[in-house]
Amino acid sequence: MTEPRVCILYTGGTIGMRRTSQGFAPASGYLAQQMAGLAEFKNPALPDYDILEFDPLLDSSNMTPADWLKIARRIEAEYDRFTGFVVIHGTDTMAYTASALAFLLDGLNKPVVLTGSQIPLCEVRSDAVENLITALLIAGNYPVPEVCLYFGGRLLRGCRSTKVSASGLSAFDSPNYPLLGTAGIDLQMNWGAILPPPPESSRLVIENTCYPLVGVLKLFPGIQAWMAASFLRPPLQAAVLEAFGVGSAPDHDAALIAAFAQADAQGIVILDVTQCRQGLVNLGSYSTSAPLLNAGVVGGLDLTTEAALTKLFYLFGRGYTSQQVKAQLQTNLRGELTPARPAWQRHSGA
Repeated sequence: MTEPRVCILYTGGTIGMRRTSQGFAPASGYLAQQMAGLAEFKNPALPDYDILEFDPLLDSSNMTPADWLKIARRIEAEYDRFTGFVVIHGTDTMAYTASALAFLLDGLNKPVVLTGSQIPLCEVRSDAVENLITALLIAGNYPVPEVCLYFGGRLLRGCRSTKVSASGLSAFDSPNYPLLGTAGIDLQMNWGAILPPPPESSRLVIENTCYPLVGVLKLFPGIQAWMAASFLRPPLQAAVLEAFGVGSAPDHDAALIAAFAQADAQGIVILDVTQCRQGLVNLGSYSTSAPLLNAGVVGGLDLTTEAALTKLFYLFGRGYTSQQVKAQLQTNLRGELTPARPAWQRHSGA
């Protein structure tokens, strides 16, 4: 392509809502109408763009794995026509969709940038204009071969992102990985943190063919074994276990540990991530986490909950067995985790 052209996939969210007597609500065609009326979106510095609106428009609270695949397949269908893609999405589950797309879009060699806003574009002090304009500039002019999330002046890797504020305009963070870029007076890219492009011969491929049953179980003080056991049973295929600290669980509760071991024996994969915003899971570093390791639980290193859940969805969705999934969970596929260092390096401080 001689001139950049960006595909805007409008899935819904706050950014395109209009004020009604019942509060803000999505309206078909309204976002395009608002953009057409703003001089900023007619600036020749912006790449040309087409808006493809999903039907129905969704509040992101209503997003499901089927919608992740719908977005991925639409990108696949339009892939050769555009320089890059902007996915407009509600903020509540944006990090889940960004993580899912990172896994689903195998062989991606173009920027896919998710964005949205905390305040609708139709409001006088909306954050939508800056978020959308910068996302368009990145998607049209910067060869970032991965799924990203742009919000509040910061570009994050999609599968490292998490929502950290329900009301602030800097609503997303990447707790365990550097920013891919920042937007101030200049747009500065952190190229050293961005994934290298795939081989030139690679093609975008979406290999998921089914909708596996995966879920999230959060530990809390006083959790009962029967609660975990009632959740960890077929047809569930895998669970993200949000554990304490570096992956710990109450090791004095033999029945709880037995529930995890029973689930593992039934082929249910349990992936342990930390409830802490920063840091990583290191099963076996404390006595309270060693029983989980013995029960077959897999340590999730520094995966976010969003990346852990969507990685399980992606792997089982490709038809992998439980053992094949386990083998992939600590393998860095899309920059979603920091691989564990060998024991000799940890102990030597290397």
